[in-house]
Amino acid sequence: MARMTRSESQAQTRAHLIATARDLFLANGYGVTSLEKVAEEAGYSKGAVYSNFRNKKELCLEVLQLIHATKGSEIAEVMARPVPLEERLIAFEDWAQRTLGDVEWTMLEFEFIAATRHDPELRTALATNLSSTHDIVRAVLGALVASGEVTLPMSVEDATTSALSFGVGLGIQRAIDPTISTSVITRNLRALLGGSGDSP
Repeated sequence: MARMTRSESQAQTRAHLIATARDLFLANGYGVTSLEKVAEEAGYSKGAVYSNFRNKKELCLEVLQLIHATKGSEIAEVMARPVPLEERLIAFEDWAQRTLGDVEWTMLEFEFIAATRHDPELRTALATNLSSTHDIVRAVLGALVASGEVTLPMSVEDATTSALSFGVGLGIQRAIDPTISTSVITRNLRALLGGSGDSP
């Protein structure tokens, strides 16, 4: 087995720290999780953390980027299945039921947003971070329009913002009251997609 290069080893250490921080931030919250705890849990020195991240905020940005990329990829995978659109919408609702309103994820987002209140640079970085999910959803909607499967009542860009805003709002409500059904997001998505598919 070939020995890892220095850059490969550094990348592996960084990925391990991000994954460990994700687990700790989600389980315990942003505020109470220290960089020292991340280092200890990951099995590295505190210096290893600081050699990869300037501070805890930068590490949390990386964690949120990982979460957003993962969730966005899941949406893209569901909507790219080679099945009728209605089946994809039902699969999307199943994904939403499992994902939207996840208390740990939702609370981490809000805790970190609060931490950026007086930090314009960090807010800008977070907005850039969130744009990855926006880009994925825009690509999904754009592909549906290009294929002729749907006709949007607005631009793809506005439809993307609308869909994400509805999803975020529903996620917040479900974090508070998990009994709220996600079927409403599929009904709204059908309406947004020009009434494509019939409600089951």
